[in-house]
Amino acid sequence: MELKIPTFAFDSPLTEAVFELERLRGDLALTDTDPDVLVQIGEVLRLVTSMTSARIEGNRTTVLDVVTEKAEATTQKSDAVQEVINLEAASEFIDDHIEPGGRLTQAFVRELHHLAVDGLLAEGDKTPGSYRTRPVAIAGTEHTPPGPDLVPALMTELVDFINADRSRNQDLVATSISHHRFLWIHPFGNGNGRVARLLTYAMLVQQGFTQTTSFRALNPTAVFGADREKYYERLSAADRYDNQGLVEWCEYVLVGLRQDLSRVKSLGEASFVLKQLFIPAIDGLLRSTAVTAHEAAALRTTATSGVVKAGDLAAAVPGSASTRSQAIRKMLDRHLLESLPESPRSYRLCLTTGPLVLAVIRQLEDLGFVPEIMRKAI
Repeated sequence: MELKIPTFAFDSPLTEAVFELERLRGDLALTDTDPDVLVQIGEVLRLVTSMTSARIEGNRTTVLDVVTEKAEATTQKSDAVQEVINLEAASEFIDDHIEPGGRLTQAFVRELHHLAVDGLLAEGDKTPGSYRTRPVAIAGTEHTPPGPDLVPALMTELVDFINADRSRNQDLVATSISHHRFLWIHPFGNGNGRVARLLTYAMLVQQGFTQTTSFRALNPTAVFGADREKYYERLSAADRYDNQGLVEWCEYVLVGLRQDLSRVKSLGEASFVLKQLFIPAIDGLLRSTAVTAHEAAALRTTATSGVVKAGDLAAAVPGSASTRSQAIRKMLDRHLLESLPESPRSYRLCLTTGPLVLAVIRQLEDLGFVPEIMRKAI
């Protein structure tokens, strides 16, 4: 079946979504949020999207499970948590290696697969990073993927399609088509859904739908996790490979991306991050008695300033310098604060592990940033 861009009407929802996404792409650099804070938020969003991708495949682990196990010194993680950690590593690999205008290769796609499934038991693959050598079937669909002998040539065609020169307003449609085509080929023995979502994210980075000076903003996994059944339903419709089925699939993807990018763009507003995200999350910790009043005050001061030293917390933590140092040490041990790598006596909010991560994700859920499939995982 020919790999092509479907035709669609100028006044269709698909055209409207493409135009609006192009406008939003130009707005990504308009931000007054501190770049370091954006990086931290990006790490939280990476956790959410990685968990979402795993959850689409049936992983039922929770944010608490992941945050707790990541904080433990032991390197042995449960299979469910390790799957999320793998997907985080694969997303980070994309951020480190793909830039706007760059090219994707089959070796890059195979490395995504290796990172996603390596070391897993139930959701792993015996040959990470290698194309399948046996026929496969996809549960819940009538589509039978092509034989293993055809996979290398079909993947060559797909990567050429991804890297082809085309008008900018066709890039997003090509991204949607590529996601479907990858799953239609089903090139790996296991992990195809996870790699397809990673590949789609890589294409969006390639096309500049990210905030390259701070954090990678747009991840399509949130769209696919909004309604798991609809995701599979639209994929199955596209398997017909008629124009209508492909247009409906592209509409599903790009309308969802437009909604997601409109929300994510607000994270570039410093006042939004402080007043709508950090402060409510800290207040939630205080209400749940997860932190003391003095700790909450110290966290609010840190959230407002971005980076603080011990003296900046004098009003929040009254008493002697020794008392303040002890309070800071306790917050460091509880992963409420963390030291800056380049300045150990400077502190910022800890958004990698600890109770604040859960509180921030709960607030992101209240603000509509968290996909429906994740609502019971927090």
